[in-house]
Amino acid sequence: MDKHEQLLISLRKVIRAIDLHSRKLNKESGLTGPQLVVMQKIAQLDGPIARQVAAEVNLSPATVTSIIDRLESRGLVKRIRDEADKRRVHLSLSEEGQRLMASAPQPLQEHFIQRYQALEEWEQSLLLSSVERIASMMDAEELDAAPMLTVGQIQDSH
Repeated sequence: MDKHEQLLISLRKVIRAIDLHSRKLNKESGLTGPQLVVMQKIAQLDGPIARQVAAEVNLSPATVTSIIDRLESRGLVKRIRDEADKRRVHLSLSEEGQRLMASAPQPLQEHFIQRYQALEEWEQSLLLSSVERIASMMDAEELDAAPMLTVGQIQDSH
């Protein structure tokens, strides 16, 4: 088997592992990976606005607004208009959202991060540069992506 075939098989395995975990997350909590990460960030920050959440999770404001819309329609997130500046809308988790977060499984990247950080510094750098090169070879440098391992519909933020 050629090396390029081995590389493509490994990439498919990574995609498959992410897909399986995403399905498990959705089945157990009813959330997608990006929804879970957005909810986690809203819980961590004190009354953030959507733009802050987007910056923290490295997604476009349009993508985060769409995620927040879906979470709000499910009663998991609340939008609260700022009393001093009516143009600003702060976010918080509803009681239902807080309950869901307490029982939601951790995203796949938590397990990955622990194992990655256990590697020697040189190996972390080698893996990072290799995966960045793969992303470049796939013309994926400009895609909207958060630091989370998830699959699903990709939305163009432009």
